[in-house]
Amino acid sequence: MSKIFIVIPAYNEEKTIAKVIEGLLQENYNNIVIVNDGSADCTSKIVLNYPVYLLTHNINRGQGAALRTGTEFAVKQGADIVIHFDGDGQHQVKEIDDFVEKINQGFDIAIGSRFLSGAKNIPFTKKYLIHKPAILVNWFFSGLKLTDAHNGFRALNRHAAKKIKITQNRMAHNTEIPAEIVKRKLNFTEVPVEVIYTEYGQGFGGGIKIILDLLKQKILN
Repeated sequence: MSKIFIVIPAYNEEKTIAKVIEGLLQENYNNIVIVNDGSADCTSKIVLNYPVYLLTHNINRGQGAALRTGTEFAVKQGADIVIHFDGDGQHQVKEIDDFVEKINQGFDIAIGSRFLSGAKNIPFTKKYLIHKPAILVNWFFSGLKLTDAHNGFRALNRHAAKKIKITQNRMAHNTEIPAEIVKRKLNFTEVPVEVIYTEYGQGFGGGIKIILDLLKQKILN
């Protein structure tokens, strides 16, 4: 049986992290890695109440940095499959099986897509002013055409988890990972997911910051 590790970046998630962890434990996902990314609230104290791994960044470094820390740790612990899962309650535990199935079928990486499932619950402005342009930006910078962009729900086999290098500390890692798929010649697939929106999340200003981070990286490279 595959050794599955769930990696969860957590920044000020005291309102949701307990429910997320409990949902995973109830489904017997016992290798849970919480990366407390410099939270200023009680996130770490809450996590300590559960039988999970807790890694800590003393300052907020960003979601990309947290995923890098958690993924590297999972690989060192012998993970066969690494699942990237959000700590804000947006992702559904029941859908993890769909990702694991794709990895077991031979894919190196499986990426969640809200649009394959109809994306009925996405706010209109978020769907057409943020997500749709983001898909084009993703394609331009990564060379990989996906139906969704900046979806943090994904699964990597051990080979992909070791090969993919995340250097973007913040949200631009969501575009960097597809670029790494192309660069490392990994085979991938997309998996339909339904996201539960607890907050509005990434806004237009955040999208501009991502583009600037990607342009900076492209110039430096």
